[in-house]
Amino acid sequence: MDPMNAFPAVAAPPQRIVSLVPSMTESLFDLGLGEKIVGVTDFCVLPAEGTARVPHVGGTKNPDVEKIVALAPDLVIANQEENGEAPITALGERGVAVWLTFPRSVEQALADLHGLAAIYGSRQMAMQIDWLMRSAEWVRAANGEASRRVFCPIWRDTSRDDPHWWMTFCGQTYPSDVLAACGGTNVFADRRRRYPLEAEWGEAAAEGAAGRDDRYPRVTPDEIAAAQPELILVPSEPYSFGEADQAALGCIFSARGQSEPPILPVDGRLLFWHGTHLAKSLVELPALMRQYSSP
Repeated sequence: MDPMNAFPAVAAPPQRIVSLVPSMTESLFDLGLGEKIVGVTDFCVLPAEGTARVPHVGGTKNPDVEKIVALAPDLVIANQEENGEAPITALGERGVAVWLTFPRSVEQALADLHGLAAIYGSRQMAMQIDWLMRSAEWVRAANGEASRRVFCPIWRDTSRDDPHWWMTFCGQTYPSDVLAACGGTNVFADRRRRYPLEAEWGEAAAEGAAGRDDRYPRVTPDEIAAAQPELILVPSEPYSFGEADQAALGCIFSARGQSEPPILPVDGRLLFWHGTHLAKSLVELPALMRQYSSP
């Protein structure tokens, strides 16, 4: 999928919206557009009362295209990373206007919201987003001097009890920029995904990415230990890390005679939900990192 950098051409401000992005669904309600939402995914759970009354169209990867078309939306909001390519392509072929978002920083995510406000000509929406933008700038400035080295896995090798690799994200991603704004330094900001998979741990020669997304590397236990994170955040999504996973992370350091950094479970929405959920991230993440960082 090729992300659209601008709002799609529409004849008038959309009055019937289907949102396939949970964070954007929450943002639409927060910005006063809840009454215009006619469809959401099964993973759109916030706000609970609002999303409960709206028809659901399936999952984020495999929404029901026919059901979406039947809702006669003026606009479908999708995301390059969260939504499957086939249904987005099918919607476009059916003549449905699709806004394919792809924010890779806090500023880009807020620019998306500003674009939405501009379509509706809403001063109130613009003021809300301006406040959020200023808050992000203030938090970034306040936490820049006290940055902690953070490792944040988002998936793991599930083929074995002692994972051969842990998936994380590089600096060209939204969660990495959220960490930076909130006082964290992504220890793998410069690490890019190597192809094929075996190249990640040196068992095969690395190939060019050739258009594939290389922003989510699979790092080895040795790399994690060498990165010397001061704090490990284990988010609740997209992979739900349990106690066994956290124990395996701790073993990476103890097996090498290193001190185990604090390992802290965290609500994944604080890192990955772009949009108005950022307001919670800017409050909760800096406090967590200050509390649990090493002396």
